[in-house]
Amino acid sequence: MNPFRYNTDQLSQKALEIRRDIITMLVEAKSGHTGGPLSCADFATALYFNVINHDPGNPSDPDRDRVVYSIGHVTAVNYSILAECGYFPLRDLMTFRKLGSHLQGHPNMLDTPGIEVSTGSLGQGLSICVGMAKGLKLDGKPNRVYCIIGDGESQEGAIWEAAMAAGNFKLDNLCAVIDYNHCQIDGRVEDIMDIAPVVDKFRAFNWDVIDIDGHDMQQILDAYAEAAAFKGKPTIIVANTVMGKGVSFMEGDHGWHGIPPSPEQGESAMRELGSTLEEWTQRLLSS
Repeated sequence: MNPFRYNTDQLSQKALEIRRDIITMLVEAKSGHTGGPLSCADFATALYFNVINHDPGNPSDPDRDRVVYSIGHVTAVNYSILAECGYFPLRDLMTFRKLGSHLQGHPNMLDTPGIEVSTGSLGQGLSICVGMAKGLKLDGKPNRVYCIIGDGESQEGAIWEAAMAAGNFKLDNLCAVIDYNHCQIDGRVEDIMDIAPVVDKFRAFNWDVIDIDGHDMQQILDAYAEAAAFKGKPTIIVANTVMGKGVSFMEGDHGWHGIPPSPEQGESAMRELGSTLEEWTQRLLSS
């Protein structure tokens, strides 16, 4: 049911295009989160363009896999991927965060095709996914559930209650991905509330844990394949990423967590990404 089975080269190219979308959207909106969407771009692109079963023409298909962004504020990457898949026109991305748009700063499942859950209150998405996965198990369904969580978000106690429940119920149809970019809005994760050792903690909660470079497409695909094949436990992919990945003056800087680039900064970013704001704006508006 997945119309996309991109190889690693195609995925890397698509992730580059997603990053261009993100910068263009944020400059146009004059608000939004920059760093997290850029750090999520590679593993999120691989998920939609290679891994999950989904049908952009039928977002409610009962046979679809479920994807929930518990870090709801990274909508720039979420919306870009959905548009690039064909859930809605690319030109809609230029309405991001604008009055009357269906693409607001946090996702609304009632307005936007492809959004499974209205998220934004941090720490809750994994609990929702545990319920989804358990329900699918009870119904004897083969669908899988994927939950994208943040490292700063993982300071929330609800994440660990959900992790305990998932391990207890042996939800091997559940795969979480943690965007481990070590940055949150107030600074470095390690300086505010260190969540290390993440790998050991999830193993102690009866999860299969896969520790990868979250920007290496082959490692990403291998991790998703291992997660789908693993039986008896839920899986978490610890994706070691870089805040603002792809734009040199944003990389590793927590200051880019929740602000957009100015037009001048956006132009510099786009040139690093091999395009220009004008060129990419026209691409989006013409689609």
